[in-house]
Amino acid sequence: MSADQCEGKESWPELLGAQGTVAEETIERENSLVDAEIVLEGTIVPADFRRECKRVRVWVDKDGIVTRVPVIG
Repeated sequence: MSADQCEGKESWPELLGAQGTVAEETIERENSLVDAEIVLEGTIVPADFRRECKRVRVWVDKDGIVTRVPVIG
C-alpha cells in the first residue's frame, strides 16, 4: 500500500530535533491508526519493500533526539 492510500497524517517534519518520546506520543495522538516505534540510529531494521500504514519509525540519536522526519512506512 502506498503512503497516499494511508489515512490521517503521514509525516511529522515539525518533530525533527524533538525528544523521541515526545515525538512518539505526538504521532500516536495525531494519527491513532499508527504505532510509533523509537529506533536508535545505526540499528539494523528489516527492509520492507511495501509501505505499511500502521508503522512510523522514530529515528533517534544516542541522546534520544529525533534525527529523521518521521513518516508512515
